[in-house]
Amino acid sequence: MERPTTSRRGILEPEAGLRHFSLERRRPSPDLAGHVERHWIVRWDLRGSPPFEQEILPHPCVNLVAEPGLIAVHGIPAARSAHRLSGAGMAVGTKFRPGGFAGFVDVPASALTGRAVPLRELFGADGDALERTLAGCAGDPDAHIAAVEAFLRDRRPAPDPAFALVREVVADMLVAPERTTVAELAARHGVSPRTLQRRFAELVGVSPKWVLQRYRLHVAAERIAAGEVTDHASLALELGYFDQAHFTRAFTAQIGRSPGAYARACAAAREAPLGRAA
Repeated sequence: MERPTTSRRGILEPEAGLRHFSLERRRPSPDLAGHVERHWIVRWDLRGSPPFEQEILPHPCVNLVAEPGLIAVHGIPAARSAHRLSGAGMAVGTKFRPGGFAGFVDVPASALTGRAVPLRELFGADGDALERTLAGCAGDPDAHIAAVEAFLRDRRPAPDPAFALVREVVADMLVAPERTTVAELAARHGVSPRTLQRRFAELVGVSPKWVLQRYRLHVAAERIAAGEVTDHASLALELGYFDQAHFTRAFTAQIGRSPGAYARACAAAREAPLGRAA
């Protein structure tokens, strides 16, 4: 079984969000697991209720997503992303491993960063055909996932040592001590930091430092949301930040609120009665 290269973190204010939608995760077929982390299905029914906006702090991954009104490949957002849910609906996505989508297309990974790209732009007429197929699968996630896997299976890349390196480094990032540096990871895998930076730029579209920082912010947001953090200065040092001010700036830039403000919002969501948004 392939090692995980992403966590299940990233939903901001999860107590509030999961009152408005359900999330199901599915493993990919074994022959695609080297490139695909998982499939996911989000369902919501807000008929009779106000629309809800869910914020996500995304993973360093490309996603192929079918949602109401749009079927596209989504590159890595630079910061948090907001998703507005209204009425009733479903979104079905395929999350590629960091760098795992690069072998399926001829464009640089950086060309996808921050974009939602139509399938035709990446796959030509075959992309149009897949889009029609997925539109016809609306409401049937089993058929959707089968169609995406068949499409990917026909285009599965040959083994690539550069991607194998990136995949193993990212898997290590998930379990490495929080103060681990890019230089230490590079040395552990027998390459220079410059080589690692080049491979990430080519295949992932962001730097290894960016991925490390994103995973650390995932940990910070999860622990704060769960009410586990009483001392933000200690958390900052534990996660490898120089001091609390550095951590606060990084957290606020990516989450949109200071650690203290985020903690208060999550506490309010935890305390809200079931059936009500915080």
